[in-house]
Amino acid sequence: MADTLSDTTIHLVKATVPALQEHGLAVTKRMYERMFRNEEIRDLFNQSHHGETGSQPKALASAILAYAQNIDNLGALAPAVERIAQKHVGLNILPEHYPHVAEALLGAIKDVLGDAATDEILAAWGEAYWFLAHVLIGREKAIYTSLATAPGGWNGWRNFRVEAKQRESEVITSFVLRPEDGEPVLLHRPGQYLTFWIEVPGQHPLKRNYSISSAPNGGTYRISVKREPQGIASAWLHDKTEVGTVLKVAPPAGEFFLNEESPRPVVLLSGGVGLTPMMSMLETIAARYPNKSVHYVHGTLNGSMHAMRDRVRSLAQTFSNIKATTFYVEPRSEDRQGEDFDHVGLITIDWLRANTPLDEAGYYLCGPRPFLRAFVGGLALAGVRSNRIHYEFFGPADEILAAA
Repeated sequence: MADTLSDTTIHLVKATVPALQEHGLAVTKRMYERMFRNEEIRDLFNQSHHGETGSQPKALASAILAYAQNIDNLGALAPAVERIAQKHVGLNILPEHYPHVAEALLGAIKDVLGDAATDEILAAWGEAYWFLAHVLIGREKAIYTSLATAPGGWNGWRNFRVEAKQRESEVITSFVLRPEDGEPVLLHRPGQYLTFWIEVPGQHPLKRNYSISSAPNGGTYRISVKREPQGIASAWLHDKTEVGTVLKVAPPAGEFFLNEESPRPVVLLSGGVGLTPMMSMLETIAARYPNKSVHYVHGTLNGSMHAMRDRVRSLAQTFSNIKATTFYVEPRSEDRQGEDFDHVGLITIDWLRANTPLDEAGYYLCGPRPFLRAFVGGLALAGVRSNRIHYEFFGPADEILAAA
């Protein structure tokens, strides 16, 4: 494999940018249609991202367009490459799967663009695809090796037994997981997620990512799962999973995690179930970094939706370096301001400017798409440098990245 792309390929790929801007989504939808004819390949993917919202085809269309636009400046894509590699490792994507994607992508380009997809264009995109594929395969090999050789680490799927199940709010339930083999588990980086292979009767195998909501302890993981209105996997976990249920779990993955070496103060900013990776970070700071200033800022609808309130309150009362602030959008009559929550309404940039160290803190964000769109861009406009804004999103990154 060449170390660089040919000048001809760079020229031809960049020439397809206008066509991708117009037809990119049609190409990716067609690509997945072709690829998912193979059940083995289909079952590798999280099918919840291919439903009514079509978030995965949209995200891939954006990624392909970005690749074409930056084909002569691939360093700009390094963060996206790392994000994709981490997702692939969670899903146990292997080198032998890449030819299936190549065939589907090139076939989809030809299907959608017709005569405009000349042999030269297809050859250029074939070279560009395999160049990026080899970059990803190399990075994924390094991640797999690191996971397999680390204490408590593993590759592929490992059986975990549910050791405890606790309802955290009307919609969120926590599950404590211990490996069935009784051996230690890899110390995750606070903020990372686990990937699950879930078998629900009458369904194809489901793949889902859930953030770890506990500090690393070497023995167990905790996930805290929101019941989604149409969520097959989340409903099965809430209703059918009990203490003793065995789940297939891939090792911790993800490029969103707490920078434990940074001396900066930390602001953990979350909306709704976005608190899950923040809890891992908060518990880690409480256990390991008594001198690190941290402000936990959380927004939710009301007390019925407020998960882990007592745990956060206990940490804030025990550790002087932790400050916690909660916003309720629509408090109930029984929700007591000053006790159950602190402020009515939404978190705002103005409030963060007045109450957190905007000029020096590292900001970690997780929440619904509107929440992230508001704060990733809002913090940047408020003067927070991009290297101090870190965010996680549940599902593919598409318009969030564009907005940022």
